[in-house]
Amino acid sequence: MFQIFLRIIDMQTEVKDKHDGKPSTYHIIVNGRPREVTGEHITYQQVVALAFPHDTAHDQVLYSVHYTGPHMADGTLAEGQSVKLHNGVKFDVTKTNRS
Repeated sequence: MFQIFLRIIDMQTEVKDKHDGKPSTYHIIVNGRPREVTGEHITYQQVVALAFPHDTAHDQVLYSVHYTGPHMADGTLAEGQSVKLHNGVKFDVTKTNRS
């Protein structure tokens, strides 16, 4: 039992040392442009803002967000969703008009 307790302490120390209280930084690609982001997850809104930084919110415009990357399945993001980040994930964001 004492060995199990020590292993739990070791695991907690490893997690603390790994993150060291600093935000995680990831290198991703958004519409062919390299970006550096912090955090474990990225939201639909954050990806859209990286893809189209000068766009303002408009009721007639929708964005389609597709991603692919190493160590994860390909997928899509919808408004209100987020995805766990990995280095090298590629996001393709396209604008469409609401019909």
